[in-house]
Amino acid sequence: MSVIVRIPTQLRSLTGGSGEVHLDGSTVGQVLRALDGAHPGMGERLFDGDGGLRRFVNVFLADEDVRFLDGLDTPVADGQTISVVPAVAGG
Repeated sequence: MSVIVRIPTQLRSLTGGSGEVHLDGSTVGQVLRALDGAHPGMGERLFDGDGGLRRFVNVFLADEDVRFLDGLDTPVADGQTISVVPAVAGG
């Protein structure tokens, strides 16, 4: 099943400038690992040493933060959109 992944500007150099990529997977984690497989280097920016999401990376399925769903095990349906959003801090 094909899922749309929205890529933030800061990571588009890894996708050849593409703001969206289409990947297959049945969970958020599978899709994000497919993203790393298709665009090497993405995984080290998304995942920590234990395989979880890095603290300052937010991932949304539709408009829901996956941390409040089932995390990387959150199921995705064909045509859904996953958005990778780096955290922004400032004062």
